[in-house]
Amino acid sequence: MAATSQIAACLGGLVATVVVDALARPQATGMRAWRSAAGLWLLACQAAALFGAFLALCGSLIVSSALTLAVLVLLVIASNAKHAMLGEPLVFSDLALIGSIFRHPQFYLSAVPAWQRTVAAVATTALLATIAWLFVPDLAAHGAGLAIMVIALGLLAVSLRMPPFRGLARTPSNEADVRALGLTPTLMLYWLRWRQSRDPAPCPSVVRHQARDEAELLPELLPELLVVIQCESFADPVELFGDTALDLPSLAAARENAWQYGELHVSGFGAYTMRTEYAVLFGREEEELGFRRYDPFLTALGEASYALPARLGPEWRSLFIHPHDMRFYGRDAIMPAAGFRQLVGEDRFVPPGPGEGRYVTDAAMAYQILELAEAARGPTLLYAVTIENHGPWAPDAATGASNLVDSYMQLVRNSDAMLERLIGGLAALRRPAMLVFFGDHRPSIPGATDPAGPRHTPYVLVRLDAEGRFVRGDNRRVDLTPAGLHHAMLDIVLGKPA
Repeated sequence: MAATSQIAACLGGLVATVVVDALARPQATGMRAWRSAAGLWLLACQAAALFGAFLALCGSLIVSSALTLAVLVLLVIASNAKHAMLGEPLVFSDLALIGSIFRHPQFYLSAVPAWQRTVAAVATTALLATIAWLFVPDLAAHGAGLAIMVIALGLLAVSLRMPPFRGLARTPSNEADVRALGLTPTLMLYWLRWRQSRDPAPCPSVVRHQARDEAELLPELLPELLVVIQCESFADPVELFGDTALDLPSLAAARENAWQYGELHVSGFGAYTMRTEYAVLFGREEEELGFRRYDPFLTALGEASYALPARLGPEWRSLFIHPHDMRFYGRDAIMPAAGFRQLVGEDRFVPPGPGEGRYVTDAAMAYQILELAEAARGPTLLYAVTIENHGPWAPDAATGASNLVDSYMQLVRNSDAMLERLIGGLAALRRPAMLVFFGDHRPSIPGATDPAGPRHTPYVLVRLDAEGRFVRGDNRRVDLTPAGLHHAMLDIVLGKPA
């Protein structure tokens, strides 16, 4: 009888697992109400392996079943919350950020309501206490759990080497694969495909274009100062909210005087700064990255020769500026490997004062950037990542922000003012210079912005001659990917004709 009850409990747990996974968005649609047979098989093996691991740990059938289901429920809830906020389900690389949650909790937990954080803390404490209380010192049960885990993992390994499983998820299409295979099978398959990826061959060195005559290339116009501003959550409010009264005057003026401007077709929405940052710095399109596209910083050390500072060469002095802990996303290791000679971090900036928000202001960023630009001797790259406009946005009676959009507008106007100050400050230096200013992604503002809508952000590329005058291009409106912006900058610096 006991054996029958145990078998029934296991089958019930398996059915519950399938039901829970079916709730993960995007869900199966059309004629197929459930995931594919291959996806269900992989899910069953994964659930069995997880169940076996918990049983080997605690020895209790009930606790192991509950913990297995709890893990899957947690993944589905997290994935659905991400899908609603950012427009995509969980990917394997999100799990690599777990450590960052503990090192920089304000970046993540501030987006979660206080009551939810409290419930999570209470539930975690209760769960650990329950595991300890229901621990069963039965060697047979622990051994059975270990055997179940080993068998399930063995079945997974064998299955993945056989058709049709070998052909699953060979190209990145996260939404389609979650819909067809389920959340946890897709997480596992994408991680495996990522593990199988290899570093590209070293990038060939670049050569400055040799002009045929003075009419083709004016040396005094070649930038010897390149300032790149990756602006946090910067987007055109007119496009975001459909209100022409929200026009940003400095952005409009920069477009009017730009060498080139347009839409920057970033892939992320509301987050994933590192995807845009990597593409602008390293110049590799997502099609080239394959499964590395979801968090290219995880493998950036193997691609350092593609980075803009490395390609500009040792004659350029490159500085990376970011008023935050450089260990975030591993920038402390990646940026020096990419060719940056100096990292200008949070210790260079005065913390924001009362009424200035949570993060270092864009005004403080502009001050430091112009100070570094003025001190620069010889060809210099200043790549800066701002942070003031990092959400969440909230009403604030002290500043007059009555809703989330008002809060965002106050910060994005600060970014707009920074753009004007930088252009004026660089012009005053009277050096051939180029300023590239772009948004890393659109903001995720509940009820105001839609992750299923357009994702592009604005960029402007402003060139100044040795007298501080604007140099305008002929075909100025050009829409680009972030990697395309990398190559546009490199072509200008190298003097390649359009």
